[in-house]
Amino acid sequence: MTEDAPDLLRLEDQVCFALAIASRSVIGIYRPILEPYGLTHPQYLVMLALWERSPRSVTDLATELRLEPATLSPLLKRLEASGLVTRTRNDRDERMLDVALTVDGLRLREEARSIPPRVIDRLGMSIEELEALRRSLWRVIDATHPG
Repeated sequence: MTEDAPDLLRLEDQVCFALAIASRSVIGIYRPILEPYGLTHPQYLVMLALWERSPRSVTDLATELRLEPATLSPLLKRLEASGLVTRTRNDRDERMLDVALTVDGLRLREEARSIPPRVIDRLGMSIEELEALRRSLWRVIDATHPG
């Protein structure tokens, strides 16, 4: 390596390193905010998807959340045990499992409206900066998941 050439293996210059730290840091901000609701961050993501559309099949949820059904299943079991969702066999296809919000799960949506502003406040970034970051991250996601 010459003195003028950049060190391509410099840790702080690695996108993967910055993404890993950012991910852990942001999820760490969510942890104490979600705790009073009895939710972990992965459970919160499931609830966000269900608040957009319920009922949904486990397969549909797994696809949207980009999780394997085997990874999603324990999350759903815990949410069901908490009384936030129900899991039932699909009437048309008994192999399919449908997930629906309960009354408590729907009620939690109203309480959860305070979560995004609290996260934004903790990050100390403008809405515009966060939207630009989100767009950039989706470009990365799209580039790494062609098709």
